[in-house]
Amino acid sequence: MAPDTDRLPPAPLPSAEARERALAAALSRFDAAHGTENPVQRQASAGPARRKERRSLLGGPLMLRTRPLVAATLVAALAGPTAWTILRERAPEAPPAPEAGTPQPGVPEPALPKPGETKAGETRPGEPAPKAPPVPAPTARTETVPAPPPEVARPAPPPSPAVAPLPPAVLAPLARPAPLALPPPPAPARPLAIEEHRRVARDQSMAMLEPREAPRTRALSAGAVATLAAPRHEPAPLPEPTGRDRFPEAQPSGFQAVAQAPVSTFSIDVDTASYAFVRASLNRNALPPPNAVRTEELINYFPYAYPAPTGPEEPFRITTAVFPSPWADGRKLVQVAIKGYAVAPETRPAANLVFLVDTSGSMAGPNRLPLVKQSLALLLTQLDGRDRVAIVSYAGQAGTVLPPTPASERQTILGAIEGLGAGGGTAGGEGLRQAYALAEQNFAATAVNRVVLATDGDFNLGITDRDELKGFIARKRETGIFLSVLGFGMGNHNDALMQALAQEGNGAAAYIDTLNEARKVLVEEATSTLVPIAKDVKIQVEFNPATIAEYRLIGYETRALRREDFANDKVDASEVGSGQAVTALYEVVPVGGPRVMPALRYGATPAAPAAASGDYAHVAIRYKRPDAETSQLIEASIDPSREVKRLADAPQEARFAAAVAAFGEILRGGTYTGRFGYDDVARLAAGARGDDPFGYRAEFVALARAAKSAAALAPAPR
Repeated sequence: MAPDTDRLPPAPLPSAEARERALAAALSRFDAAHGTENPVQRQASAGPARRKERRSLLGGPLMLRTRPLVAATLVAALAGPTAWTILRERAPEAPPAPEAGTPQPGVPEPALPKPGETKAGETRPGEPAPKAPPVPAPTARTETVPAPPPEVARPAPPPSPAVAPLPPAVLAPLARPAPLALPPPPAPARPLAIEEHRRVARDQSMAMLEPREAPRTRALSAGAVATLAAPRHEPAPLPEPTGRDRFPEAQPSGFQAVAQAPVSTFSIDVDTASYAFVRASLNRNALPPPNAVRTEELINYFPYAYPAPTGPEEPFRITTAVFPSPWADGRKLVQVAIKGYAVAPETRPAANLVFLVDTSGSMAGPNRLPLVKQSLALLLTQLDGRDRVAIVSYAGQAGTVLPPTPASERQTILGAIEGLGAGGGTAGGEGLRQAYALAEQNFAATAVNRVVLATDGDFNLGITDRDELKGFIARKRETGIFLSVLGFGMGNHNDALMQALAQEGNGAAAYIDTLNEARKVLVEEATSTLVPIAKDVKIQVEFNPATIAEYRLIGYETRALRREDFANDKVDASEVGSGQAVTALYEVVPVGGPRVMPALRYGATPAAPAAASGDYAHVAIRYKRPDAETSQLIEASIDPSREVKRLADAPQEARFAAAVAAFGEILRGGTYTGRFGYDDVARLAAGARGDDPFGYRAEFVALARAAKSAAALAPAPR
């Protein structure tokens, strides 16, 4: 029975007649190989077993050999047009082709050039293409490409001796894979552009795999080998944070009735950090937070030409003045100022310094660690061979960058400073421990032993509790090692912590916002910063109720002491450096003047005992020498002879201090300054500027004018 070929799926054969002959020959060959005893197994038989026998044909040896080739042909037929479309869309436009007939050196001519190509394999729009060699006629609907290499082609199975060989036209499609049906290849110009793109990408990938040269750092001498190397890489600085600065909270001091509380006691304050921070804020056209303003630090930022003591036997000299208040009629200002003895630079004691540098990630900004390096380099210019310098850095952990080294080895020290880099957390507590350990190793009883901390105050690893840190520093203070703090940065500046640490460490706190400020603190006032002439300096003022009805201390809210603390040598207070001046201003209401506090409703105020004289107040100062544990006392009286009736007749230094005090009070809300404004401050300060060799007072006048138009809130970073 003739085979039922109408039910077989179509095969990719040249014609229907050839397809029938090939199928008949294949079935006959299968029957000869497997026998014909069972008619059900015969492929040429008819009947219901045809569907099953067709599956046997698909699983036969011949189809097993040709199945991968047929699948590859179908995949290529589907993927070819898709690939060509992608290449055509993504390939860059070909550059203009050269004139026809011009050979291009180094570019081989394609084996099968297509119409529209030049000899160089490029086309130019609108230009007739040169004649190309004849191309074989394509098959139906597609154009063939050369056959795959011989190593990938599968040979046809050898013909069985029992079956007559098939005609070549029939066996050709079965013996070798059908040619891949692909669209015409693109013009050679596009493959060249694609290859160039791939070459560039490959070169870039290889460059990423090649080892890079390590960043160069300045080599340190053998004496400067770090026990633990500081971080070396500085990441790109992050945007400056805003709104996360922290300051001590203290309400402005109010008026006190002399009849109930005639005594005022406080620790002196020679810090200048608040003024520098206020200036930095105003230079950004923003008013500082009220808690950032400590009026006494604004006043004491400036040098004053007070009379100085004649010798070191009595390290202080007291200056007083009484004059009308610039902002309140009927009130007066009482000035209490002291000037310290100035130690000559050539006679100063040797310095044993440990620079404790915060190298955490928060110090990466340009006004942080880079400014720290410049500041320490400036301080180094004020040291000599008598002094020794060590460096400890801390980030995620702390380590010694430079062991104690003579200050005369400037290049070694500068190399260690320059090698500092920012990154990581802030283990400030561990840094303090290692810094004090180095100071103890090099301790000298006749030298100034001091740790200089440079930080933004952001301690977030290890010991971070303020009370625990203060206790540690207080114990080290008793051993003769003091602590000074240099603050840097804005936006996350922890001024509250730095103030607490400096007060416990018998040192000053300064804020470095510019290189000029670093020069002021560490060069022009280097002796004052490093060399103390007295410690635990306290002031107590007792007002005479016969002449003064009310008073208030302007500023010093964070330095207030109890009355009994004045004579108690166990109570800590601040130190005063060589040649420093300290100013305190009281606003007072004389007896019979416009009282601020109303009279008591019940009972009359007990009459005060008659004063021995018409003095306004009595001033007492207690201090200890740097190497002593027992305080000494200096006293002075403020009598009417120190008073002037007109503000214009007041001493120049007193008028300038009053202008600065008014500026600070206005920034804090102006509770007691009335209508006195920034213009009045600038006018009063300009009239009392006096000798101003460094321009500090002129700068203050400009700041007072800038505050008038400054924004109430700093802008957010972009």
